[in-house]
Amino acid sequence: MVYIGIDVGGTGIQVGIVDQNGVILQKGGIVTRTDVPFATQVKAMADCALDTLAKSGYTLDDVASVGAGIPGVVDPRTGRIAFCPNLGWKDVPFAQEMRRHIDKPVYMDNDATVAGLAESVAGVSAGTHSSVFLTLGTGVGGGIVLGGKVWSGFHGVGSEIGHMIIEMDGEHCNCGNNGCLERYCSATAIILAARKAVAENPDTLIMTKAEGDPMKINAKVVFDAAKEGDALAVKLFGDYVKALSTTIVNIIHFLDPEVIALGGGVSKAGDFLLDAVRAEVARLVMYKTLPFARIEIARLGPDAGIIGAAMLGL
Repeated sequence: MVYIGIDVGGTGIQVGIVDQNGVILQKGGIVTRTDVPFATQVKAMADCALDTLAKSGYTLDDVASVGAGIPGVVDPRTGRIAFCPNLGWKDVPFAQEMRRHIDKPVYMDNDATVAGLAESVAGVSAGTHSSVFLTLGTGVGGGIVLGGKVWSGFHGVGSEIGHMIIEMDGEHCNCGNNGCLERYCSATAIILAARKAVAENPDTLIMTKAEGDPMKINAKVVFDAAKEGDALAVKLFGDYVKALSTTIVNIIHFLDPEVIALGGGVSKAGDFLLDAVRAEVARLVMYKTLPFARIEIARLGPDAGIIGAAMLGL
């Protein structure tokens, strides 16, 4: 049997035909449309999935299920999407609508959650009993896998790690609260902090690497400047590592998973980030004589969304 995985993004929707080992056999994709009704967009996804299936050489008889990773709040039990801001969806019956076009079981979960599932099946945490995935990109998402199964909580929002509050009365977050992890550990947070810092201290390697334009500052610019010892960049990087490490220690103390995987654009810093985080976590962790979660860089990259969505059917 094969599984259809759909990774719903704000600008593009990727579709894959995936085997039971998490191997993508065929890929396809369409542009995300926010100017069409919900039902029209779902039909376009289904048409793309069926076209991709035909190109793979398999038929609907070979398909076990359809899975989708959604960038928003979903209820996997009812198949409804409570809120998907990038597409403008609110309280829509995704699973029911998809089954109008592909009459197979339909599963769904948050996009970061399914990426975490993918890593647990075919990535850096494969073969483990428990793992937590953190995606460090424009925002911060999370995925929790326990006993080989996704844990999304009773109400479907159990892995919203990006909205853990790590600083009381801290920076305002788009969710409405203050002090959320996302305001300190996303790529967006790095950029905003760096732009504010260079406005006060323009004589920095960060500005040189950004060609004198604060709007060209990104996480890579800051981290590259930190690697070269620029004082301001080193401070910004240190603040980032401290916030991320504090979060990881909280996860370790609360959940004690086998692996914590870091994905998303910021994770491309690789060992430079990983070594610093591992050292800080070892310093902060409560117990010093017992092993704790391995901290690793996720392996699957942009394919994680497709693989994880498909693997929901397992």
